[in-house]
Amino acid sequence: MIVSAPDDFRPESWQRNDEVIIVGGGLAGLFCAYKLAPRPVTLISAAPIGEGASSVWAQGGIAAAVSEGDSTESHLRDTIEAGAGIVDENIARLMTEQAPTRILDLLEVGVPFDKDLEGKLRLSREAAHSASRVVRVSGDKAGYAIMEALIRRVVDTPSIRIVSGYQAERLHTEGRYVKGIVARNCARPEDEESSTIFFPARAVVLASGGSGNLYRVTTNPPESNGDGIAMAARAGAVIADPEFVQFHPTALDVGKDPAPLATEALRGHGAKLINRAGERFMLAEHKLAELAPRDIVARAIHRQVEAGNGAFLDCREAIGAAFPEEFPTVHGYAREAGLDPVTEPLPIAPAAHYHMGGILTDAQGRTTLDGLWAAGEVTSTGAHGANRLASNSLLEAVVFASLVAHDIDQQLSAPKHELWQPIRNERRAPAVNQPRQDIERLRATMSRYVGVERDGEGLKKALEIIAELEARAVNDSFRNHLIASKLITVAAFLRTESRGGHYRTDYPEPREEWRHRTYMTLKEAEAQIARILGKATVD
Repeated sequence: MIVSAPDDFRPESWQRNDEVIIVGGGLAGLFCAYKLAPRPVTLISAAPIGEGASSVWAQGGIAAAVSEGDSTESHLRDTIEAGAGIVDENIARLMTEQAPTRILDLLEVGVPFDKDLEGKLRLSREAAHSASRVVRVSGDKAGYAIMEALIRRVVDTPSIRIVSGYQAERLHTEGRYVKGIVARNCARPEDEESSTIFFPARAVVLASGGSGNLYRVTTNPPESNGDGIAMAARAGAVIADPEFVQFHPTALDVGKDPAPLATEALRGHGAKLINRAGERFMLAEHKLAELAPRDIVARAIHRQVEAGNGAFLDCREAIGAAFPEEFPTVHGYAREAGLDPVTEPLPIAPAAHYHMGGILTDAQGRTTLDGLWAAGEVTSTGAHGANRLASNSLLEAVVFASLVAHDIDQQLSAPKHELWQPIRNERRAPAVNQPRQDIERLRATMSRYVGVERDGEGLKKALEIIAELEARAVNDSFRNHLIASKLITVAAFLRTESRGGHYRTDYPEPREEWRHRTYMTLKEAEAQIARILGKATVD
């Protein structure tokens, strides 16, 4: 049970507010904390840092125009084209121009990016890129290696306090000002008491990741439930583009939850997509075939699977015996499932992978609430538009985490230097756990009705089920999942066209009048839902 955060609930160990609270132990949160040093920072995450973050699982790498013959203008053009008409060009330009500098930052941190014999960065090409510009580590270990190096640096930084095992569930506000967070101790066994604590702060940064685990088939860790979006929405922040969910085309279809990812770099190296009859079905779908934008490839695979033809990633000719060395992570996933990518095609299916929508932020990572910044997948900066370009996700995380850190340093007065005190004075209450069947029903609903292909009837059905589940919600964590799902679904219902990651079978073409971003508050979303479901609203 969540408790409110009155003034007298401040732990005795805090005489004053924390300088900065960062929510999230992924790349954006860690990089922001690193860039804020030596300003005191408390970083809060539900899982131990390095676990429960999609960043760790990222395989391809970071996109950056760092090779001879490439340019930030070319990277920008590819980003805009992939984004299907609604990329914020100024934001995307800022991101692509800062990319080479952020690569240097990560080299300084100690990330062992792949290099050739001359010491130059080795680069891969991925879908919808016009050049090889993806900086990688050991073929498909970029996320893991980046996080490993950054965690070492953060742990060794005395100004950063790491508090793991606490799930942030609510922002504490005074008027339009965010003054801290309320978090629940999630490290206790389910049969014990749960406890909540109020963390006051001068500034709060949400870097809590995406929403993929709202879907039954996803490549995201279980912690990716849209909590940050829901927390901000509940506090009144504007949410942007929630309908745009990216489904990675090539998750391994081996019955695991989350589904293991087969990196896009495999197709960049020449791997082919075939059906059970051995036909290369992408040749008829797009001029770039296997390297078409992700939304096009995902829909083509989805249709093959739905038609009973199956879909497979054939790496035998393009990679063959070099597979274990070139792509050790994917090779390990395949072998665990009893498959050998050297000698047989890998079964695949689209999976919820990345949320282009999220908390609306500006170029400095400021949200529409004072005292609240955000960075990483929890945001919607406008850099990705309707469809994120491959390997721009880690790039966006480090670019905007750095900009957030710089802006906080400019906005706040000189940092305080004081010893961290232990956490105490938690408020305890009996643990209230949502029935597992409710959680699974939500995930199945999102996959069936708000997935790769959608239509108005299905989206309305999803809103009805979400409303039923809301009436059954018994804790704030599940309410947050429902709020994030509701925002995605109502925005998808209202956008009567197809664009990027949002595809409606009843409106299969883009429409010029919808060539704009979506902005909504939770209050506006709930009013729309009441209208759609024919229910009266109550102010």
